[in-house]
Amino acid sequence: MTGHRFSHILVFTIGLNEVFAAGENGTATAYTSSPASTSSPGTDPGTVLTSVLVPLLVCFVLIILAGYLLRARKHRKADVNSSDKKMPNGILEEQEQQRVMLLSNSPTVFKKYFPIAVENLEDEVRIRSADDGKLFREEYNSLQPGNIQGLLEAANKEENKEKNRYPNILAYDHSRVYLTPAEGIQCSDYINASYIDGYKEKNKFIAAQGPKQETVNDYWRMVWEQKSATIVMLTNLKERKEDKCHQYWPDQGCWLYGNIRVCVEDVIVLVDYTIRKFCIQPVQDGCKAPRLITQLHFTSWPDFGVPFTPIGMLKFLKKVKSSNPAHAGPIIVHCSAGVGRTGTFIVIDAIIDMMNEEKKVDVFDFVGKIRNQRPQMVQTDMQYSFIYQALLEYYLYGDTELDVASLEKHLQTLYSPAPHFDKIGLEQEFKKLTSVRIMKENMRTGNLPANMKKARVIQIIPYDFNRVILSMKRGEEYTDYINASFIDGYRQKDYFIATQGPLPHTVEDFWRMIWEWKSHTIVILTELQEREQEKCCQYWPSEGSVTHGEITISLKSDRLAEAISVRNFAVTSSQEKHTRLVRQFHFHGWPEIGIPVEGKGMIDLIAAVQKQQQQTGNHPIVVHCRNSMNSAIKWYKISLTYFRIMQTSSKRAQSNFGLYV
Repeated sequence: MTGHRFSHILVFTIGLNEVFAAGENGTATAYTSSPASTSSPGTDPGTVLTSVLVPLLVCFVLIILAGYLLRARKHRKADVNSSDKKMPNGILEEQEQQRVMLLSNSPTVFKKYFPIAVENLEDEVRIRSADDGKLFREEYNSLQPGNIQGLLEAANKEENKEKNRYPNILAYDHSRVYLTPAEGIQCSDYINASYIDGYKEKNKFIAAQGPKQETVNDYWRMVWEQKSATIVMLTNLKERKEDKCHQYWPDQGCWLYGNIRVCVEDVIVLVDYTIRKFCIQPVQDGCKAPRLITQLHFTSWPDFGVPFTPIGMLKFLKKVKSSNPAHAGPIIVHCSAGVGRTGTFIVIDAIIDMMNEEKKVDVFDFVGKIRNQRPQMVQTDMQYSFIYQALLEYYLYGDTELDVASLEKHLQTLYSPAPHFDKIGLEQEFKKLTSVRIMKENMRTGNLPANMKKARVIQIIPYDFNRVILSMKRGEEYTDYINASFIDGYRQKDYFIATQGPLPHTVEDFWRMIWEWKSHTIVILTELQEREQEKCCQYWPSEGSVTHGEITISLKSDRLAEAISVRNFAVTSSQEKHTRLVRQFHFHGWPEIGIPVEGKGMIDLIAAVQKQQQQTGNHPIVVHCRNSMNSAIKWYKISLTYFRIMQTSSKRAQSNFGLYV
């Protein structure tokens, strides 16, 4: 339509030019901008009129044409935006929308990408990540969107349209999961779910959309009929107030979904995922034995984009692999549409198997193959890049989890010289941690000149994604910043706040943070001075009270028990006119150089902190030494390991350094 109107305008412009350029004898007059063509007293008036009007009319028509093309372009952008809004897993982030618009207006060139040897993976990821991931985008956009010859007849039947969560994400006829038809109900064999191959295992997975309220009964029929024992859920029920998946399980007790009774057996909530155990059985056939189903629900996928780090996903994937029985049916994987996050998870699983067996990575080829089984698998270039980040993480650091029973033996191994190396195994393992790249591009707030003055050590600045944000003081810029970061615990997100020892001009911000984030526990792992250097400003009163801004701190008690000083404070906000009790644990057992001689004092400290948390609620524990790193990070590691051993010793599972990277 746009081209048709453009041709009319162009013809009209040329016609005007010809009319005004024709002389009295009907011949065309040529026009130039040279001085020789300027009018003189003897020039014909018609020629003068023509020479003036033609350029004006041409300019006028060109302005109209430019306006029309701009309007048409806006319409095209609007069309892309409207299609983005229908995309699964929510509306794309603004930057992603702009990227989609740019890509939609450029021709797609389908290239071929070849496998990468694992020893070259780090270099290849670095090269592809340069220039804001330009090469990742090019590689992703070279993928075919799906099987262009795949039929969608069943999915497009009128009776099945309401069963599809998104009209553009449908199951191909050749790879869709067939349900046993219900007697007297047309099209009751259809569910929006597709068989997907693993690395070498045919139909290892079923990729499904998140159940709708109308399809929950069909979903449990599929679980039973396919003899599946494991469900992987990669979306939350709501994200940004949008329904992504209907809750298809009971919170407790039993519930009947069609002919399938589902009973909750157990629920375990961890920091990155939740494990639910269900017992299911058909009610109309009591002779069939009940089955145990494990649902692993990954809860750390952000509303926008992809997880900041793939560590949680890799641990989740390992749990899925270990939970699925050897002879069970396909693992059912779903997000909202069953293509974006679902495809990402399946690809990571398959390529890790490829890495272990063939020592190579071929993401491009595998994504292309599974798109022939279900369209749009791996839905954005960010997800595609995340796959590579996860594979690189796995290659560099491997699987770091070990049984509690083998912890002592593992430590002995770490203290032994590593084969072919002069360093002991512990140094080799620590060296892996030091290779983790510090992403300075994600520290923009801390690097602002006004905020760099608040850093005790200029190189130690929080990432933007997990920095602690304070309420902004009215009329004062940058007052929402403090050099502090949220750190996850074993079961709870943002369980710790890692911060530096306060500076004299940041003490008020420190107490504002304590108040605003409702912390009741402070752990300090440094002396105020070490080797005649200030390591931390004394931010509490030695007696009586002290006021910082709107916060008043009153010392209630101060006692020393072995290597730990325990101080109790009454903290009052003049604005809220409310008082809270805050307890500070000051550990004196960490020497100026090195580490504590024995671990007992640290274990006693952790036990005391855990007891305090149980009494005051699990609000963030504020931990600091001099610079928010060093001994504080070591304390997090010991604390998390201790807590996890206590929590999971019955299950005989414990993690090593992989927990803390």
